[in-house]
Amino acid sequence: MTALAGTGTLLRFSLRRDRALLPVWIAVNALMVLSMPKSLAGLYGTAPERAALMRQMNADGSLRALVGPVFDDSLGALTAWRVGVYAGVLAAVMSLLVVVRHTRDEEESGRQELLSAGALGRRAPLTAALLTAATANAVLALLITAGLAALGARGAVVFGLGVAGVGLVFATAAAVAAQLTGSARLARGLTAALLGAAFALRAAGDASSAGGSSVLTWLSPLGWLENARAFAGDRWWVLLLLAAATAVQAAAAYVLAGRRDLGMSFLPTRPGPATGRLGSAAALAWRLQRGAVLGWSLAFLLTGVVYGGMADGVAGLVGDNPGARQVFERMGGQAGITDAFLASMTGLMGLLAGLFAVSAVLRLHAEETSGRAEPLLAGPVSRLRWTAGHLTIAFAGTAWLMLLAGLGFAAGHGRQAGSILGGCLVQVPAVWVIGGAAVLLHGVLPRLAPAAWAVAGAALLLGWIGPALDLPRSVLGTSPFAHLPKLPGGTMQWPPVLVLTGVAAALVAAGLAGMRRRDLVG
Repeated sequence: MTALAGTGTLLRFSLRRDRALLPVWIAVNALMVLSMPKSLAGLYGTAPERAALMRQMNADGSLRALVGPVFDDSLGALTAWRVGVYAGVLAAVMSLLVVVRHTRDEEESGRQELLSAGALGRRAPLTAALLTAATANAVLALLITAGLAALGARGAVVFGLGVAGVGLVFATAAAVAAQLTGSARLARGLTAALLGAAFALRAAGDASSAGGSSVLTWLSPLGWLENARAFAGDRWWVLLLLAAATAVQAAAAYVLAGRRDLGMSFLPTRPGPATGRLGSAAALAWRLQRGAVLGWSLAFLLTGVVYGGMADGVAGLVGDNPGARQVFERMGGQAGITDAFLASMTGLMGLLAGLFAVSAVLRLHAEETSGRAEPLLAGPVSRLRWTAGHLTIAFAGTAWLMLLAGLGFAAGHGRQAGSILGGCLVQVPAVWVIGGAAVLLHGVLPRLAPAAWAVAGAALLLGWIGPALDLPRSVLGTSPFAHLPKLPGGTMQWPPVLVLTGVAAALVAAGLAGMRRRDLVG
């Protein structure tokens, strides 16, 4: 039996398991990219306007740190500048989640051991996981290339391959992390930390240099995507850096996979205490989720500081452009461009907090499907007590994250602390609705619980891209975030806040009722 025996069967199985999640990830990323040319054409329709935008962006270090420098004032180059970094980040997150799910997650649950007892090659699971990620990134690259081809075929190919290349770099990084670590959670955390470091290096490099030539920028795969300069010179050779990093990391993952036993890891797992210290189900839930809460907390605080510090600079950037002003006002309010920017950014933080809420709620699903919940519930712990611990983290944690974001905004902006903090906290009921939908799916339709990611993704897509596309109010209104008052700058309105809180409570109650009545999912 060869080391790759059964790879085709595992690949088909992996694609079938991800038939709902991968299309959502791909669609969100592709729509974000393909909607940008129309938006930019409406905002900066003439060559002088685009040239002025290029000059203003390259003159402001804080804005370069956020989205990178502009290399050309063509519509294609502006599109690659505006969404390139974030398209790469989304592709990276999608890829690392896919690879860890089909490698270390499978080993941790014990399913991989059962499969390996049959006619399955030693490296088949790793190969199938990487091929699944490669397939998703290839589809994303094709959609981006086809959608942007009208702006320039060469640039569209470079940009599409660059985004897919970043995804593959982090797919193979996740494959290495899955061999080194003993748990899927640690593998995801380690790869996510690498992605965060890559973003920070690129941001620091771009802040210090307007031409993308900083050493720090070249140390980051996201910097390589930026320096491929799609539609602005089309540096094909930069794509070779992404290909080389992918090949080296894939080779390392294969070597490591061949030198360890199934279920083992190279980084030793710290042994637990000789006697148990967890006195309740809530304490266990906190022990399982405290790392994620800490990571999200740090990210929200620092992001708030960065966006808060940018507020005045963005006001100067778009203040003379009525189209850009209208987009910010549709996203965040009517009171002035600075307030509109701050309100739109607090709304964006709320959308991101929805992802945390879904992640925290679906930890229940992971514990249940892995079999770890069954022995716990066989004792004196009731289902509601077990569930309540994780839901407390999900719902109280979102309020905590938005509080930290508000404090970060206030610290970075230096004024309007009260109104900015209120603008962040007013997002919480809408986030709770997203979390409540996840609770409902887990309690009533547990096998469809991962579809909660689609709910959060749809809200993110409507809130992020919808205003720029000037979508009808009826479409934007399907997101709970569309009904919130826009602060700072707007007027506080309590009825929608109270209604959304009631909706969230009803969804949670229905989910808990379903959880009490159904069997555990194995």
